Amino acid sequence: MVGSDIGWMLTSTALVLLMTPALGFFYAGLVRSKNSLNTLMMSVVSLGFVGLAWALLGYSLAFGEGPYGIGGLNHLLLRGVGLEAKGTIPHLLFMAFQGTFAIITAALISGAIVERMRFPAYIAFITAWSLFVYAPVAHWVWGGGWLGQLGALDFAGGTVVHITAGTAAFVAAMVLGPRKDYARQALVPHSVPLTVLGAGLLWFGWFGFNGGSALAANEQAALAFVNTMFAPAATLAVWTGLDMMRTARVTAVGIATAIVVGLVAVTPAAGFVSPLSAIAIGAIAAVPSYLGVLWRARTRLDDSLDVVAAHGIGGIVGALLTGVLAQRAWGSPADGLLFGNPSQLGVQAVAIVVVIAFTAVGTSTILLLARLAAPIRAALRDEGLGLDVSEHGEEAYGHSEGAVLVLPEMRTNMAAVSLAPALSAQGDEA
Repeated sequence: MVGSDIGWMLTSTALVLLMTPALGFFYAGLVRSKNSLNTLMMSVVSLGFVGLAWALLGYSLAFGEGPYGIGGLNHLLLRGVGLEAKGTIPHLLFMAFQGTFAIITAALISGAIVERMRFPAYIAFITAWSLFVYAPVAHWVWGGGWLGQLGALDFAGGTVVHITAGTAAFVAAMVLGPRKDYARQALVPHSVPLTVLGAGLLWFGWFGFNGGSALAANEQAALAFVNTMFAPAATLAVWTGLDMMRTARVTAVGIATAIVVGLVAVTPAAGFVSPLSAIAIGAIAAVPSYLGVLWRARTRLDDSLDVVAAHGIGGIVGALLTGVLAQRAWGSPADGLLFGNPSQLGVQAVAIVVVIAFTAVGTSTILLLARLAAPIRAALRDEGLGLDVSEHGEEAYGHSEGAVLVLPEMRTNMAAVSLAPALSAQGDEA
């Protein structure tokens, strides 16, 4: 084992772990104040439940040895996962690094279902989803499974992380249905600065996400690091131009979204393409994701925070462009279309289609089973009141003068609670 590699991977693991609360800030700023704490917690809670699920079972399903397209149980309860070498780092550290990916992937889905899903149902959903959807796909691509053997390229998670999350977000939004005020009122963000802060922290953490996927402190990590810096810069510039052409204004929400889209798009290619190619990926990805946001706003699909456009479309574009721009000269296992290997684009397309289909079926099954067991949608009364109060008995910013704070013990008899006028007005805010 190499000390510098261990140091870099310790740092990268911490950086990726930071991305989950950063995502919570990004999402929380985009919702109404009465749901901001609930939205933040939908990200943070993944640290506990998905993190434990990964350590106890998920890692074995993703990276264990087993038949039928999924890892076995040889690493159940971390059996055989200790300080022995896995490449040039301890096996235990590799497991922890991969666990941070599982945690944030599950949390990403929450952006499509905020302001309307019951918190206990959400916890059960993301825990099961991480085991039965995320872990199999991770095994197929990274754990020695059939997509990896087919030659699918995914350096840091374009397919495994973003396409699975984007697909699951679409399905979850369809199953839950739109918020009660969707298309009836302007559902405006309550704190755009909080969203921009979240985007900045995500960008910071993403250096570990992509750079750490080299699994060593080496030239490929440096390449991924640089590409992670410049691809989102290109997306931001193009997104700004699109905003100017369409409305003659540049929005802070648009800039924050552009940063995330650029990071998503370069993720599958980060260690496989040149910096100029990474810039091209970031620039190209801005257009379909931008159009995706505009399209979604004209539909009944209440993907509340545009997870499908940012992560689903961004991940698809990045995965396809990896098959076009990958170069052996820059560390890729195979060249892409522009460098004499057109078949790589076909392999990337197969991986995308398979992962979308599997994720859609798996997500639908988990949600439908969860709905049979207990209600997964918040009651309309609770939705109007705000999930901060109805689900958690607290508020992000303190209640208005004269309002009644609904404590946990009061939620069991919500119908008997007499709400003060100020709290009623808060429940009806847009």
